[in-house]
Amino acid sequence: MRLRFAMKTNVIRIGNSRGIRIPKTLLEQCLLTDVVELERQNSHLVVRPVVKPRGGWDKAFRRMHEQKDDTLLDKESLPEPHWDRTE
Repeated sequence: MRLRFAMKTNVIRIGNSRGIRIPKTLLEQCLLTDVVELERQNSHLVVRPVVKPRGGWDKAFRRMHEQKDDTLLDKESLPEPHWDRTE
């Protein structure tokens, strides 16, 4: 089920541009921070948060290391290091 939230606000002048004020609670609920992505879909303006492509990977890798789940599984596919051949 998709919940809809609607409210009216004014479009205000900001220099040569226009803007809208978005209440803090709505910004927090939508996870909107300093940078957003704007998209026009038909006659609608869609504002969505910018998601970092690898956001959260550092925490996931740290958790994997703590659980000893970061070992190489396919060691045979790697070429033999030069120092292994010469020593």
